[in-house]
Amino acid sequence: MNSEKKRPTADLLTICIKAGRAVKGFDSAMDAVREGKAFCVLTAADASTKTLKEVDFVCGRYDAVHLRTELAKDEMGRICGKETAVIAVCDKGFADGFIKRIQK
Repeated sequence: MNSEKKRPTADLLTICIKAGRAVKGFDSAMDAVREGKAFCVLTAADASTKTLKEVDFVCGRYDAVHLRTELAKDEMGRICGKETAVIAVCDKGFADGFIKRIQK
């Protein structure tokens, strides 16, 4: 994927996690969406088709934005300390930042 796009996403994700505004892991992230705490959900570039389909469904049902990042699961794992394909962002400002960076 585009490495010039990866770095800003990785940097923002690092700050978001350090601020305690991210929920890591599929089940925890989906619970955050269902509880109305998540503004967007980030998925890894190499997430499975099944995972992407389930995230799309839950986000669509609970009005959260699903963003597919250019980061692989292992890259997300290095940033957050746990290899995962799904991270929920529970802060409007961080979510807007991800939307701006990933959807441009």
